[in-house]
Amino acid sequence: MKLLIGTLLLAAFFTTSCAQQKLFNGKDLKGWKIHGTEKWYVENGELVCESGPDKQYGYLSTEKKYKNFEFAVQFKQEANGNSGVFFRSSIEGTKISGWQVEVAPLNSHTGGIYESYGRGWLIQPTKEDESHLIVGDWNELRIKVIGDEATTWLNGHQMVYLKDEKIGAADGFIALQIHDGGGIKVRWRKMKINVIR
Repeated sequence: MKLLIGTLLLAAFFTTSCAQQKLFNGKDLKGWKIHGTEKWYVENGELVCESGPDKQYGYLSTEKKYKNFEFAVQFKQEANGNSGVFFRSSIEGTKISGWQVEVAPLNSHTGGIYESYGRGWLIQPTKEDESHLIVGDWNELRIKVIGDEATTWLNGHQMVYLKDEKIGAADGFIALQIHDGGGIKVRWRKMKINVIR
């Protein structure tokens, strides 16, 4: 039910948006770039990230930069689902700079915003908000970034809102993450972005 409500809300938003773009074509990784040795592949129309033998951080970034946007994706965590969606980010090797919207196991702050190689956690969802994560099934994540404001939703429920000057001054790509440590597998689908001019 939570996912259905979130899907209906997102459908309403994207129906009225003329700037909607698909970020993932369901066939290959066209438009994306792999950073690191972890696994990124397409299976049954879904984008899959999976830990590789090195068990290190890995990233899949868009080739384009996105400043102001509304992004939506569905994810399903298999095994340890510790991942995330970075925005306005840059990278050298596998050292990423930017902001991550957390995707993690239950009660591990999914929907919160973390600054990589910077200030760390900027904002986390409340304990009550954490309960909106559907364990072992599909979830819908939405991220809206305009100027210095960032808002996240999980399954139609607002998780956090943040106003931050440093975010406002930044620009960069969107990226998916595989956390280090091994044993991680996450599936992604229905990835869309609405670019806000």
